[in-house]
Amino acid sequence: MTEKLVVISDMWGAKKGLWIASYFGYLQQYYDIVFHDCQQLGGIDVPLNTEENIHKAFVDGGIDTAVAQLLKKETIPAHYLAFSTGGTIAYKAALRGLPMKSLTSISATRIRLEDQKPNVPMNLIYGEYDEFIPNQKWAQEIGVELNVVPHFGHGLYTDEKIISEVCLGLLEQVTQVVATKKAV
Repeated sequence: MTEKLVVISDMWGAKKGLWIASYFGYLQQYYDIVFHDCQQLGGIDVPLNTEENIHKAFVDGGIDTAVAQLLKKETIPAHYLAFSTGGTIAYKAALRGLPMKSLTSISATRIRLEDQKPNVPMNLIYGEYDEFIPNQKWAQEIGVELNVVPHFGHGLYTDEKIISEVCLGLLEQVTQVVATKKAV
């Protein structure tokens, strides 16, 4: 049986997400993929699609709306791959009981405002030059490990090298699950 992978976009949703096709190219043979556009989950509809307007819409209730929608839509345990705002949404949903097998979150900077961690295996990936990366003090207090990639900023998840490395990690997860099931 194929493992389910839920992918949650960054704040731009499908509008600026051509890079996401690379993730699907690597992973679709090994996972049953479900994609959620972050803006649709959050009910985001701004007249002018600027970074500032979209960010403000998420901060002013869109993240909470997206968390609630995700909790309604996803009721079966799955692996999660989420980008930036999508990573924050997945993290917060996991804190509220979203059935999650693992979370690979890239550039989810707003989790630095949380004071708890979900009880789920996590790979929290950040670019070294991301201005809003959670700091090590926060990570130690919460009890999480940050995977910081040198020489990259916030948008590292759109880089082909990072895409292939992240996908390799996810493929190793699913092949270990298959190997374990066969060994039993």
